Amino acid sequence: MRPVWKGMLSFGLVNVPVSLTKATRSKTISFNQLRKSDFSRIQYKKVASDGAEVPASEIVKGYKLSEDRYVIISDSDLEAISPKASRIIEISDFVKLDEIDNRYYDSSYYLVPDQGAGKAYALLLQGMTEANVVGIAKFVLRNKEYLAAIRPTDNVITLSTMLFADEIVQTKEIENDLPSNVELSDKEMNMAKTLINSLITKFEPEKYTNEYHKQVMQ
Repeated sequence: MRPVWKGMLSFGLVNVPVSLTKATRSKTISFNQLRKSDFSRIQYKKVASDGAEVPASEIVKGYKLSEDRYVIISDSDLEAISPKASRIIEISDFVKLDEIDNRYYDSSYYLVPDQGAGKAYALLLQGMTEANVVGIAKFVLRNKEYLAAIRPTDNVITLSTMLFADEIVQTKEIENDLPSNVELSDKEMNMAKTLINSLITKFEPEKYTNEYHKQVMQ
């Protein structure tokens, strides 16, 4: 699989040359809008609120402060503050695996060692496995800075991009919509446990398929 990034995975004084490849494959189906008579692609024009078409040279980026108030941001402004491309993923901390809330995980990638880097790669892989820890790092991919969790999965090191703390909706924000002071009898709890236990099985992801995708592709 074609790598999306190549560089060094660094922890302490150890540097491991690696390639970053996607660990997932999108199966999303997209459709094009066409003119029915000849299948010509539908195109869209950029227009202002008054209906007038706006040429690209007159389009700017703006951050909304309030109604009809914007701060204009130029491409050069954004370029000046964008993170600089880096070829290093440096692990700054190791934390216990069970300390990370699953809500923080986003996209997953494989870190694949370059030729000749197998021993250093295996050292990190085995070390994290035995210590049951996850490496935490920040890195830049396509001019965007990411927080990442680096962890062993079977015989490969995976990198999961993570959400930052201020991107997580805390449960206290919806606590008024949650049930409270609900009393459950022993009979009700036993019934729930019986039902749950009857459905417990080994997780086999192959069992679960996207039926919509299958139907469309047929």
